[in-house]
Amino acid sequence: MLNKIAIHSRAFEDNKLPFIKQIFSEIDKRGIPILISEAFHEHLIKINFVPNVEGIYHKPEDLKGTDIMLSVGGDGTFLEAVTFVQDMKTPILGINTGRLGFLATTPRDRIKYGIDALFEGAYSIDERTLIQLETDREDLFGGVNIALNEFAILKRDSSSMIVVHTYIDGEYLNSYWADGLLIATPTGSTGYSLSVGGPVVVPQSHNFIIAPVSPHNLNVRPLIVPDESVIAFEIEGRSKNFLVSLDSRSEKVDASIQMAIRRCNYPARLVRLNGENFLNTLRLKLNWGVDVRNHQYRYR
Repeated sequence: MLNKIAIHSRAFEDNKLPFIKQIFSEIDKRGIPILISEAFHEHLIKINFVPNVEGIYHKPEDLKGTDIMLSVGGDGTFLEAVTFVQDMKTPILGINTGRLGFLATTPRDRIKYGIDALFEGAYSIDERTLIQLETDREDLFGGVNIALNEFAILKRDSSSMIVVHTYIDGEYLNSYWADGLLIATPTGSTGYSLSVGGPVVVPQSHNFIIAPVSPHNLNVRPLIVPDESVIAFEIEGRSKNFLVSLDSRSEKVDASIQMAIRRCNYPARLVRLNGENFLNTLRLKLNWGVDVRNHQYRYR
């Protein structure tokens, strides 16, 4: 039984408003209290839509007693929702009003179906590994040092490549001469990591992917390591500043920073509606098996 629902979204285009209104209407029918994020609340006021909500959340503690969070938008919105939930472990259902939607898997034309499934208990929870950044800079990322998809070290501009000296559990791995270096989770294997040649890894795998971005040495390939590993870095380059990112959030740092990546001690919890699975999502989103020479595609 659901007693309280939170909703997270970003500013959206006018053509998305009917879907937003439908979500609130479906929940209102059941008389369930709703919490919304501050930025979402401000946008709704701006467009003169004032739904019936119990309150506004600013930090994870505000979500205490919340059974489900709805992330309404695309995968970027979903990644933001994870940073609000943090160690409260509130399950998140992604309603996709964006584009591809590996994380926001419920399409906007199935909003009623998705909300009905929540209230009927027709879903399960997938626990996904989070990456945690450890650094000597406490101000980075506002103290929210987790990511669901990946951590990245990147050069800032069109300057020459950087060198990332990389260590696994204190042992030297390699010095990557490249535009950057990614450490991705299995969830992130279908994101940035995939675009730089990393493998697709099923979510239940307990691994990290180490993948260079545009490496100078073409014989350097992505590497899969156990997620019990602690991965540390030293950065060199002609530029004095570099970018580090956790999913879609980035910060400027210099070469003096000390950084290491490890598995977070709590997971993200994703709602999976009955009938959904990762393999179907792969085939649908990546068009696996689709070939203009064939007119029969097999989807189950």
